[in-house]
Amino acid sequence: MALPVVRALEDCADFTKAVKPFIPQLYDLPARLLDAFAGRENLLKLYAETNPLISGFALSLVLGGVFLVVAEVNRNYSQVDRCWSLLPTLYIAHFDAWARLHGVPSRRIDAALIFSTIWSIRLTRNYWRKGGYNVGHEDYRWEIVRQHVPKAVFHVFNWTFISFIQSVLLFLIAAPVYTVLLASTIEHNLTSADLAAMAINLGLVLAEYIADEQQWAYQSAKKLYKDTGKVTRGFEQADLDRGFITSGLWGYSRHPNFAAEQSIWFVLYQWSCYATRTLYNWAGVGPSFLILLFQGSTWLTELITAGKYPEYGEYQRSVGMFTPKGFSAYKTPALKVPRVIRTSELAKRQQQKEKQQKQK
Repeated sequence: MALPVVRALEDCADFTKAVKPFIPQLYDLPARLLDAFAGRENLLKLYAETNPLISGFALSLVLGGVFLVVAEVNRNYSQVDRCWSLLPTLYIAHFDAWARLHGVPSRRIDAALIFSTIWSIRLTRNYWRKGGYNVGHEDYRWEIVRQHVPKAVFHVFNWTFISFIQSVLLFLIAAPVYTVLLASTIEHNLTSADLAAMAINLGLVLAEYIADEQQWAYQSAKKLYKDTGKVTRGFEQADLDRGFITSGLWGYSRHPNFAAEQSIWFVLYQWSCYATRTLYNWAGVGPSFLILLFQGSTWLTELITAGKYPEYGEYQRSVGMFTPKGFSAYKTPALKVPRVIRTSELAKRQQQKEKQQKQK
């Protein structure tokens, strides 16, 4: 049986019942795949008989190996970045297809797939227009990391974190849908809570979209100003001279798009908790690790940015990294105007000085 026998919703989130019994399938999968490719076993039958969490995890390991080889051959370490916006939706589609193949009610999984597809479209478009899919494109931060660590250490970093761990992470943030799949065997219908979770995530995707559009408009205006000296309508020269955006959502959060991204996958996890009537469960590993990853990557991004723009330190003190510090938007600190000393004041000072010398 490719799914556990669950009699209560809480069982769907119990690692010892929902996951642990199927771990041996992972060890048997390579041999069975070889048999399938050799024609000794039906591939669709193998897919159907393998627990969907195990087959999804196995795929993330295979992709990690692909990312590793391609990165080392091309000396380009943004291979996972190119698939970041696609893989979580692929894994959710996998859960959806598996459920349909076995006749498991899939309405709740369909809802997760709808929001995830919209998330993928938005993020893929944003990555594409920034040149992410151009030949040779690499995240600028990897080059900076390479400059500060020994070559051998960076290769180990690629063999572990960049290629494999990130690949597995993209599966783990989608893994809460597995618990929703199990819960659907007991509670078949789409509930108002499911619709609410879907609506919240769509709202977060919209917030991400707005933040990225504001950033794109600013960066486009800054580039035009740098190339031609022209100030785009809607911007002030001082804004462009500053070098980074502080308006719109960016006036309340230094990274509103990152805040929304982390929240999306945390809400999906909370969705699985509600579906299984649990306060927390094992599926929180993925979103938790994602949040830790954003802490590190955002710290590095800000370290680089603060070194480029003098005002960024003040911006960091005034605006929260992810959540607002208050209700007021960021305001550029007023410049200290030097005190103007008039000629008459200089003459008066000179007279006082001469008077003091005569008295001595």
